[in-house]
Amino acid sequence: MTNKINVLHFADIHIGMENYGHIDSSTGINSRVLDFLRRFDEVIDYGLSHDVDLVIFAGDAFKTRDPSPTLQREFARRVKRFIDAQVPVVMLVGNHDLPAMEKKASSIDIYRTLGVPNVIIGWAEDVHIIETKRGRVQVATAPYPLRNRLLSQAEHRGKSIEELDKTLQEIVGDNIRAMAEQLDPEVPAILTGHFTVSGATYGSERSVMIGRDVAVLKSVLSDGRWDYVALGHVHKHQNLNEGRYPAMVYPGSLERIDFGEEKEAKGFCWVELEKGNTTWQFVEVNTRPFVTINLDVREEDDPTLAAQGALVQCDVTDAIVRVNVRMRPEQDASLREKDLRAALHAADYIAAINRQADRDVRERLGGLSPEGMTPKQLLQKYLFAKGTDDDRIDLLLKHAERLFENE
Repeated sequence: MTNKINVLHFADIHIGMENYGHIDSSTGINSRVLDFLRRFDEVIDYGLSHDVDLVIFAGDAFKTRDPSPTLQREFARRVKRFIDAQVPVVMLVGNHDLPAMEKKASSIDIYRTLGVPNVIIGWAEDVHIIETKRGRVQVATAPYPLRNRLLSQAEHRGKSIEELDKTLQEIVGDNIRAMAEQLDPEVPAILTGHFTVSGATYGSERSVMIGRDVAVLKSVLSDGRWDYVALGHVHKHQNLNEGRYPAMVYPGSLERIDFGEEKEAKGFCWVELEKGNTTWQFVEVNTRPFVTINLDVREEDDPTLAAQGALVQCDVTDAIVRVNVRMRPEQDASLREKDLRAALHAADYIAAINRQADRDVRERLGGLSPEGMTPKQLLQKYLFAKGTDDDRIDLLLKHAERLFENE
């Protein structure tokens, strides 16, 4: 009986995210950057302690296209742990890894340039034959699809964005089908891609997204010749082929980016690869907690004292916290924010203390008449009046702006 091959699949580390962070005095590095690096360490520790045979990193190593030397060093230190253990690593080029100009190098090209042993950079659609200690594996790489490649060809110049997206979708599909045709039917095969698949549920990646997305059709990936489809790019963990073979899995990002991911589990996938009989599991990591606290002090004589009493009952240890305080307009002056922050001393970072005062409709519009406001202003005031979270208001306004522009 063939031994199953242990595969570690993770994606979207985004080293360099600094929102809700502060400088760590012992390292000089932003505390949120350290959070993401620690999650990466958890993945590596799990893989090495469970005798990993192959590592699939499905793209987006850094937040930006031009990471600082310090961030590159910290990433390389961790990749080296796999190299020292003689574990092959496939690193896919994601949209955050791509340079702004086509001829420039990606942020992970240095590994290919130096010919680092056991590191394969998936910068193009190709099938790689990899020898692991438990047997041979076929890994097909499909990096983030670039629209610029089409614009360099005369036949596509002058096309609309929608036409280019459709063409690019067809090209990516054709390339994946062509790679499937190259496979040895006797050897287990993994397809790893960094893109959106039709039907996927988005997380908070849109708030940090670089470039416009082209969705790959799910039907393109459902070819039975693949034993596992290792995806990256979408931050919410999900299996797009639940109950069917092969699994098409987004492990999701390793650390929470904002409050939109407050309730989401974060982690990676542990895959036991075998031709026609691959199994996998999601392994959760110890992410930094995000905590939203909603308080209602409208019936209280002392809003500060009431809010403090409620806050000390909440577990905010090492968390990133925001507080929404609903009150009467006349209570606003007596709410002492300094005292509320003192009650949250165990938190790692206080993102916001939002005062939500009940007012009549005219007051909620800031003294303006509806006729004198823009559609965006009206929508913003409406969402605020409905108690919508600040992060969701920002996201909805971004999408609404596109609709307003089209109108």
